[in-house]
This record gives sequence, C-alpha cells and structure tokens, in this order.
Amino acid sequence: MTDKPLRILVTGGAGFIGSALIRHLIGDSPHEVLNFDKLTYAATLGSVESVASHPRYRFVRGDVCDKHAVASAINAFRPDVITHLAAESHVDRSIDGPDAFIQTNLVGTYVMIEAARDHWRSLDGEQAAAFRFHHISTDEVYGSLGPTGLFSESTPYDPRSPYSASKAGSDHLVRAWGHTFGLPVLITNCSNNYGPFQFPEKLIPLVIVKALAGEPLPVYGKGEQVRDWLFVDDHVRALRTVFERGRIGRTYNVGGNNERPNIQIVRMLCAILDRLEPRGDGASYADQIAFVTDRPGHDMRYAIDASRIREELDWVPAETVESGMEQTVRWYLEHRAWWEGILAERQAARRRGIAQ
Repeated sequence: MTDKPLRILVTGGAGFIGSALIRHLIGDSPHEVLNFDKLTYAATLGSVESVASHPRYRFVRGDVCDKHAVASAINAFRPDVITHLAAESHVDRSIDGPDAFIQTNLVGTYVMIEAARDHWRSLDGEQAAAFRFHHISTDEVYGSLGPTGLFSESTPYDPRSPYSASKAGSDHLVRAWGHTFGLPVLITNCSNNYGPFQFPEKLIPLVIVKALAGEPLPVYGKGEQVRDWLFVDDHVRALRTVFERGRIGRTYNVGGNNERPNIQIVRMLCAILDRLEPRGDGASYADQIAFVTDRPGHDMRYAIDASRIREELDWVPAETVESGMEQTVRWYLEHRAWWEGILAERQAARRRGIAQ
C-alpha cells in the first residue's frame, strides 16, 4: 500500500460501524470516501451529517445485491480500497427472518467481490498492486466458547445462528476469491461493538433508551452470556490500520480485551445513569431489570485473541469497558434528538403496517 491519499469505498457507511469509520477517515486521514448504502431500517444519514458537506466525502444510495448499481459506483469512483461493511447484523432478526441475511450477507458479498475483481483487473501497475478488498466480519462465526479459551484466527468456524452462518459464508467467499483469483483481500473479525450512533435495538443503546423511558430492561436468561466489548472508535482505527498496512490474504481478529457478562454491562449502564441522570423517584435504574426467556441457540461466551493485530500492526484498544461505557451513556444523553427521531420513525412505520 502506498503512502498517498486513498479513495475508499465504504459499503454500509450509514450504519453504526460504517459511519464511525467514515467520520474517522474524514476527520483524521487524507483519504477520500464514497459511502454506498441502501439506507435500510438500521441506517441513517444523520450518523454522517457532521461530514456530509466535506469535499472528500460523497454518498451514493445503492444495494450491494444490485450488481449494476455496485458496478456503476465503482466505475465512477475508482476506489483504491473497498471496505465491505454492509450487512444484516441482528441475531434476533435472523432467527425471525433469515432470508434478508442470506441475500445481503451472502449474495451481496458475492456481488461486491465480483465487482471488485472486475475493477482490480482494470487497474495498471502501481494501482493494481495497491488495491485492497477489506471484508469486515464478526467473532460469531467461531461459535461459542466455554469458560476459558480465546478465538484466534485459526479457530475452526462453528456458526450457531442464521446471522453468524451468513457471515461465515461471506468470509469463505472472500477468502476463496483471494485464493482462486488472486484478489487482494483482507478479513477482520471483531467482537461486540458499542458506542455513539448505535441503532437502539442492540443491547447497550436499548438499555439506555428503555431506562430513560422508565420501561423494563430485558435481559436474556440470567444475563450470564459473556462478550468481549469493543468501543467502536477503537474498531475503526483497527480497520484503517488493516487496510493501510495489513498483509494481503491475512485475517485479523479485533477485540477490546474487555470480557464482561451481559448482566454486568446492564448494571454498569444503570449505575452510570443513576449518577448522570437520576430517576425522579430516587430509585436505581437497576430496579427496571427484567429477565426474559433466552433466545434459541444463544452462544454462551465470545472472547478474542487480538495478538496478531497487536504484534504485526501495533494496534491496541485505547478504551476500557468502563471508559467506553461512560462515553457512550453521555453521548446518548446529549443526543436525544438522534435516537428519539429513530424511535418516532419506527412507531410511525408500525402504524402504517411496515415492519421495522
């Protein structure tokens, strides 16, 4: 990879991680960015509003499953890097309706790597040598851990949900296109992300929003499932590090080094809210915790061994789970208009009979 400014196409750039990556690239790099996003229910251009007028940023609305739209965007932008983040990502939704996950995560990835291959073959010399296709995936492809052990890049795949199976399949497609066709690919598998601009159906924003509304805080089972929590700004620094300096064909696991049971995270959020936005009756938000029936096939523990990215690329997370959760709660308290607007749109859609 050269040291010159790059042209980076980000699929899913109006989503949670994609928008954080775009804000980082526009704010802290010389790179030019094209945001390619379908704007499905979990995406909002409000997440990139702060950079929308920047001369190094542009947006194209398009579906990764639409080969003509993808080819048109690539041919017009001529990217040096494609970072593929567009995906259906909510496990519960994948159980209720797997079809969208197969289409977006598998078919969409196939469309993207084929378009990337056509583009790469059209490049000459230095441009072709510099091109990268970076596929962003999840630690859930590895299955579930027992009380000990860590997922490494050599851990066998063992997906347990339609979501993780679709992501495992997309990983295999990208890796196969690298081996078979020589496409210069990179793959990263990350642990659970959290932070500003996360859609309110995921655990952390869901707890914050429901706590402030005085509603029950649903926790699956006994909340004993363990996750490695990764602050989204740390993650996007890792992504940039990988596509700028990672070895072609390499997989890098990205983790926060912050394992916590879900119930501990929920109680931590309640304690932060107790301090920053106390309930009017003086009680703790933890009184709103409600244990609910566990979802089918719920993996017990994920934990990442991120030694490869640390040793090869000198990346480590900057945030602890305590500092990251504090920042996240403060952000949601200070940006109510962002998430209240999303909730209002969902309620209006439900009244119109549109699934959200």
